[in-house]
Amino acid sequence: MPDVAAARAVAVAARPLLGMPSDFDPLLDLVGDARVVLLGEASHGTHDFYRVRAEITKRLIREKGFHAVAVEADWPDAYRVNRYVRGRPGDADAVEALDGFRRFPQWMWRNADVLDFVGWLREYNDGLTGQVDRVGFYGLDLYSLHASMAAVLDYLRVVDPEAAARAARRYGCFDHFGTDPQAYGYATTLGLSPSCEQEVVGQLVELRAAAAEYARRDGRLAPDDLFFAEQNAQVVATAEQYYRTMFQSNVASWNLRDRHMADTLVALGDFLDRPGARSKIVVWAHNSHQGDARATELGQRGELNLGQLARERFGNEAVLVGFTTYAGTVTAASDWGAHAERKVVRDALPGSYEALFHDCGAPNFYLDLRAQSEAVRVLESPRLERAIGVIYRPETERLSHYFHVRLPQQFDAVLHYDHTRAVEPLERTPIWERGEIELPETYPSAL
Repeated sequence: MPDVAAARAVAVAARPLLGMPSDFDPLLDLVGDARVVLLGEASHGTHDFYRVRAEITKRLIREKGFHAVAVEADWPDAYRVNRYVRGRPGDADAVEALDGFRRFPQWMWRNADVLDFVGWLREYNDGLTGQVDRVGFYGLDLYSLHASMAAVLDYLRVVDPEAAARAARRYGCFDHFGTDPQAYGYATTLGLSPSCEQEVVGQLVELRAAAAEYARRDGRLAPDDLFFAEQNAQVVATAEQYYRTMFQSNVASWNLRDRHMADTLVALGDFLDRPGARSKIVVWAHNSHQGDARATELGQRGELNLGQLARERFGNEAVLVGFTTYAGTVTAASDWGAHAERKVVRDALPGSYEALFHDCGAPNFYLDLRAQSEAVRVLESPRLERAIGVIYRPETERLSHYFHVRLPQQFDAVLHYDHTRAVEPLERTPIWERGEIELPETYPSAL
């Protein structure tokens, strides 16, 4: 179908987003009694996506009884926020609670929108009375090798000093690699050093075997601290494998990471379940993790992801929601580990879903992809979809940031915000403040 006719079909089915409280009513109807709602983002640095996810999540918590927010972040850093929002001793305010997010890219979680949401979550929990469980904030990712080792040791030093000494000896396997886990992965991949796999798996097995005994000990730690320690031990075991795998295969390391996130999501759900009441969890992560990989060209290359695994494990009780944008600004870096910049997002490429949505006439809209509509039918043909992570390279945008997908199979619903703006980091450097002048259309030759 020509793009003009396709845009017309989408315009008929789309529900405009007008900034009203009722904007997300259709999405909440779609969620129904679902147990897991995965809210994506087309970039890691767009204010509109963070703000809208927060607003949807607030309604899911208040109106649908969701118990937790699980995010694409490291387990120990997010758990520090969890302690704060649930009123545990420690940080004095939301800014301090977010201080654990110091690893690149800090702006993903140390930004103004997350700060506002964390403050809201603490206020909401403080208003709960009786035996109602407070809503938690948890991380799903696996990069925190050293922080998770430290957390396991801290826990064991309180409940079992002898076990802590054994754990320290096992984790000492990493000592001569310093604080860079990639150095460990590189050395083991080249055969320059034996792996620490046996040590980290052994520690995980020992901790799990002792869990029942630790759970019977009270008066020193809160009940959920054992779960926190167990998950940290699991992070260490999976991260050790991940850093070895990342120098061998991009597909294998990606799949390992998303399997870990899915396993953590399931473990979190099991932990939060109560007799007669199943837990409900909202997940915040990038579209590339949240949309079903089987509907993308990346999936055809062998990649799987969290969205696919959620559908396989939860069936229709998992709702996958994507976000798109046509143009605007974004907070991103030019290279891994570089400074955050406020960059111009170039107009979406012709032939992309984003360009098609731009032509629909409504600047912002919601589209139900489960509906039996002409719009869904015309969207089933593969198109380009843009994905901006923590790095944005507009000079190589087609190669770096686009891939083909079948949107109705990738997501259950999509929210399109035509022009978006960059998320505001808590540390606004002169580089970010200056922003980026849009590249000429003929970049890099400028002819």
